[in-house]
Amino acid sequence: MLRRFGLFWYDFVVGDDWRVAVAVVAALVVTAVLAAAGVPAWWVLPAAAVAILAVSLTRAARAADSSRR
Repeated sequence: MLRRFGLFWYDFVVGDDWRVAVAVVAALVVTAVLAAAGVPAWWVLPAAAVAILAVSLTRAARAADSSRR
């Protein structure tokens, strides 16, 4: 039962692309470090979300394009 619970959370957090999960964790760490240093860090997560989405969509579009050929 504990294994299934762990697998659920892994699938929920990581989902289809582990790179997105790593990028989100990295953005959270950068935000925490900047905030701890007294730097306004409110802009990091929105900027990271836009960048992560752009990279993810580009990768998906290229993969779909190459599979059609």
